[in-house]
Amino acid sequence: MTDVSAPPEGFVRRHADLRKYCHPAVRIGARQDPTDPADVLAMQMVLHIPKADPPQRASVLSAAATAALLVCLDESSEQWRGPLLDWMGSRIRKVSRRARGAQWSAAAAVEGLTASHGGAEVHACVPCRVGDVDTRIKKLQISGTDIPADVNEDVDAQLPVLWVNSSLGMTVGKAAAQVGHASMLFGAALNTEQAWLWACHGFACTVREADKATWAELMAEKPVVVRDAGFTEIAPGSATVIATWH
Repeated sequence: MTDVSAPPEGFVRRHADLRKYCHPAVRIGARQDPTDPADVLAMQMVLHIPKADPPQRASVLSAAATAALLVCLDESSEQWRGPLLDWMGSRIRKVSRRARGAQWSAAAAVEGLTASHGGAEVHACVPCRVGDVDTRIKKLQISGTDIPADVNEDVDAQLPVLWVNSSLGMTVGKAAAQVGHASMLFGAALNTEQAWLWACHGFACTVREADKATWAELMAEKPVVVRDAGFTEIAPGSATVIATWH
């Protein structure tokens, strides 16, 4: 990445929080979910998918990855640091929902941050108790949303690449949550200077689908890997996304 100025103090602190709770080496010790499902902490992610002319799947996933990390590291995240730390210290759960038209406008106004990529938009909400999800978000559809895989876009050598395990056949909603996990784990694995360089590019990234051969090659390099808890769609422990610089 191109050299930039040193990271500001606030970013250093926010990145230290991310590393403390989300570094791949420490996620094994994360707390279990509470007994009452309403007390589960989760980030709601709203995918803007218009009925006519929906965005490319890769663009949606790139926007989702960026939005999740923005909520953790953007300057505006200082205002929700408490809820964010509570969430990062538990299971990092994300719930993807679809919105269009007036529903999207309403959802994007809920506290959180929106990212865009290639015409796609995703709004990541500030994490909260499942029982306290804003009504503008709660009414949005969770299941039944998908966009077919598209042609892999070119890789920018200055940006991370998130490789999705195509063999799992994840819906776009499931994959959006997984790339959101990947951007956080990858950001936590970077040192502060590397993370700041990425921040100066708006935490943009490329998302590509990895076939079986590519996936095996990537795994051999011991990259940052997301392994799913198995609550929806896929088996527990499944490796869903790999984050790399190429």
